[in-house]
Amino acid sequence: MTDVLAAPHTVDTASCSGEVHDQGAQVLRWAPAGAEPVLYVSTAVRRAPGTPIRAGIPVCWPWFGPGRTGDLEPAHGFLRSAPWQLVDQTTTDEGVVFVHRVSDETAGSPHWPYRYAVQLRSSLGAELEVSLTTTNLAEEPFDYEEALHAYLVVGDIRSARVSGLDGKPFYDKVTKAERVQSGDVTFSGETDAVFRTVDPVTLDDPVLGRRLVVRTTGAGNVVVWNPWSAKAKEVADIGDDDWMRFVCIEGANALGDAVSLGPGEAHTTSYHLTVESL
Repeated sequence: MTDVLAAPHTVDTASCSGEVHDQGAQVLRWAPAGAEPVLYVSTAVRRAPGTPIRAGIPVCWPWFGPGRTGDLEPAHGFLRSAPWQLVDQTTTDEGVVFVHRVSDETAGSPHWPYRYAVQLRSSLGAELEVSLTTTNLAEEPFDYEEALHAYLVVGDIRSARVSGLDGKPFYDKVTKAERVQSGDVTFSGETDAVFRTVDPVTLDDPVLGRRLVVRTTGAGNVVVWNPWSAKAKEVADIGDDDWMRFVCIEGANALGDAVSLGPGEAHTTSYHLTVESL
């Protein structure tokens, strides 16, 4: 394996600009034409083969965090740092579509004994849509967790507000407790919450004067995460004060909402992002 990470594919069209990497099939950057960047890229980002890239929309698969057993490594599974194959790239009037594929023939783990194929379709235009399709190629059923772990730029996390989650049950990973959300989600400390919902959510950002609208399909959870200052200092690839400039709003199937697939079955989870003015 080379010690130099290949350059990403760049997108610069009338509708948007962006970057997509073959490692992790990862959308690193995206912004509609004339808009500020929407996807966060760490100021301390690492770019090396086999090293996760803290930027854009990493793919978490086939477990979320340390997995349901709490002891699986690497965190968030092995696909976000794996080399994917670009099988199609198409330019349309709306933008650019990338299709990447990975399977057990090229990426695996001692914790994952099953045959599988995963495809990621990334459509970059005036809107962004990323769709993750998992197919069970094994002769037995398997369960898996997944997340499209989107890092979204904010002007200041302390002013940001997430709506659409009022009344939704969630697991608070900070306090290790089951809770129910009351009102909008605001930020005054570490936040790590796995909500049970299929409804759209919005991120209002008064500093940047915009609203980001997140819609998912095939996902049982919306995850909201920000490490805040103390925990961010423990993470080598989050730059100083970067915690103020992003929030993760993820589409996921995690914990009790893991996906079960029989032999030959497939499941698709999609994440759709639009930008509106406040």
